[in-house]
Parts: sequence; C-alpha cells; structure tokens
Amino acid sequence: MTDEVGTLVLRNNYLQTLSLSLSERKGMAETGFLTRLMQSLEQRGLLSRAVEFLPDDAALTERTRRGQSLTRPELAVLLAYAKLTLYDDLLGTHVPDDPYLARELSQYFPREVQDRFPAAVESHRLRREIIATSLVNAVINRGGPACVVRLTDETDADVATIVMAYVAVDESYGLKWLNDAIDALDTCIDGQLQLSLYASIQDLLLSRMVWYVRNVDFKDGLEAVIARFGPAIREIVAGLDNTLPPDLQAARSKRRQDLTDAGVPAGIAGEFADLDALVSAPDIVTVAERTRRAIGDAAATFFAAEAKFRLDLIIAAARSVPANDYFERLAIDRAIDQIAAAERRLTADMLATGQSGQEAVETWLAAHPEATRIRRSVEEIAASGLTLAKLAVAANLLGDLVKA
Repeated sequence: MTDEVGTLVLRNNYLQTLSLSLSERKGMAETGFLTRLMQSLEQRGLLSRAVEFLPDDAALTERTRRGQSLTRPELAVLLAYAKLTLYDDLLGTHVPDDPYLARELSQYFPREVQDRFPAAVESHRLRREIIATSLVNAVINRGGPACVVRLTDETDADVATIVMAYVAVDESYGLKWLNDAIDALDTCIDGQLQLSLYASIQDLLLSRMVWYVRNVDFKDGLEAVIARFGPAIREIVAGLDNTLPPDLQAARSKRRQDLTDAGVPAGIAGEFADLDALVSAPDIVTVAERTRRAIGDAAATFFAAEAKFRLDLIIAAARSVPANDYFERLAIDRAIDQIAAAERRLTADMLATGQSGQEAVETWLAAHPEATRIRRSVEEIAASGLTLAKLAVAANLLGDLVKA
C-alpha cells in the first residue's frame, strides 16, 4: 500500500508541474489574468506581493512593455495561492455534497483501504474536505492558476457554478481519458508537441466551462447535466464521418495525419483531430433539444452552416487574435460567445425548413436572399486578417443575419 500512496502523491506533483508549464507556455497571453488573480487576492487581504516577492502592477507594466511574462517560481507561488483560496471558498458551498462527487472520496484512498473499509471511507469525518481537496487540485492543475478568477470576471458566476462546470465538461467530454493518454506518451514524442496536446485540451476545457456556466442550470445536480450532454457528445463523435462537410472533413483528416506523422498513436491522433469540431458539441445538443430533431440532423446542419459562412475560420482566428491587455481578451471571448449564440439560432432556423445538412442551408438561403450580403461581409472579414474590431463587427453581422 505504501507504493500506491507514493504514486498518488507523486501524481499531484506531476500535474502541478504540468500546470506551471502550460501557464509558462501561454506567456504574455496569460499575464492579464494572473494580474487579476493577484489583485483579487490582495483585495481580499489574502496576498502580499511584497512578502511573496511578486511584481507589483508597475513592474508588470514594464515587463509587458519588454515582452516578459511571470517567471516559473512566481507562477508556482500563484498556483499555491489559487489552490488555498479555492479550497476555502469551495468548502462554503454545497458542491462537496453533490452525490456525483462521491467518487472523488473513493479515489483519494489506496485500493486496499477502499476494499476493506468501504463504509468507513463513505462516512469519513473529513468527507467534504477530501472531496474539496480533490476538486481544487483538478480545477487548478488542469485549468491553470488564473482559471477561476478569469471565469468569474467573464461570466460573473460564483465558485460553486464554476467548479461544477469544470466537472461537467471533464466528464461529458471524457477529458480524463485524453489527458491520461497524453501522459502515456512521456519520452515517446517531442516534449513541445506533448505540451501542445495538453494545451489543446485546456483550451477546450476553459472555453466549454464558460459555455456551461452561461447555458446550463446545475440545480438538479451534476449527474443530470452529465447524463444530458455526455451520451449526446459521444453520438456526435460517432457521426463525424457523415456530418462534417468536405472542407471540415479535410481539415480533420490533415490534423490526424500530421499528428500521426509526428509519432502520436493513430487512435489518440484521431481523438485530437475531432476536438476542433467538438468545441461546438454542446451547441449542437442544445439546438437538437430545442428543435426536437435528431442529434445527427442538428450536427449536419450546424456544420454545414458553419462551413457556408466560414464561421470555423473566424472562431479559430479569433482565439489567436493578440490582446494587449486583460480586458481585450475578455472582449474577444465575449465576441466568440456572441458568434456561437448566433450560430445556434441560425441552425435552428435552418432546421425549421424540415430538412437537414446542406439542403437545409440552401433552402434557408433561398428564402433569405438579403442574407447574401452579410455572408459575403463575414467571409471578407474571415479572409482579411482578424482584429478585435473586425471580430466585433463579425459578431454583430451574424446577429443581424439571424434576424434577416
């Protein structure tokens, strides 16, 4: 049992180191969020930057001018503070009492303890504290030190909702399996490639956490939410060969081949090639529910509309638009959310024609000739090199498109 305890301890150390590497990799793009984390902790009287040898705002401004981000030791300090703060905040919520999270309790103990003393594990006097510890480690290790303050600012959600959104996304998408699969590639592929794969999962995690916070009601508990989205997302994955239009299918195949050529096993490469399409999976599920159409019909129509209006290019480009500060990054995220909302409404309107896929798109366009001008404008924006201003215009145009 000693070896298993050692493995459990070292596992968290591995994930903390990975979290630091991902934050370090983001560099300047993460500085604004980390600055907000420090400011938030200071406002609550939980951090003294002078005591912890962390840069003040003036020093951070100078670093930004020089293109310098926080150092790895500074990131490590903030990682620790983020965990301590989230733990205290989480204990004051109902989240550790959610029945779905009982699994966190069992996974905390070595297998022999679980097998021999299941009742004692279940009724452990530190049950809530153990579950909270496990959740905190998961959220901060996978989302990064600034993820909670970032989502709080972006969505105005409370800690309970943000943590439940983390669990819902992780479980619905099967991200633990994907992360474990990348872990198994240690020393087998290039380290930077491996880190980029972890970053792809983290990007999906953070963007979908925002989506779940804004669009999902957690009042019935985690199990209901995961049961709603998990099977539907797996159905979307299973149907991608048939629902993706040619251009998106070609991009998916190229991504798979590129990863395979770089040494990633074919099965894992296929999973990562699917991620670009699966960012939209919760939107597709929502549209299918609202229109009472099959998941396959909703997916085919959603992807066809996306390809017709080049929304895939706009959203992909938007995620790489340089942000000069924290507020510009929030503005970019908000514009992406507006585009996704417009895409949901557009897909629902197209499905209302009674058709699906490309046929539904063409039928809808024929009935809305005034939409052609907007579509061309959006295409021009997508092809012209995206900026924050252009992204805002595209989001507004797409909003008008749904009204057209």
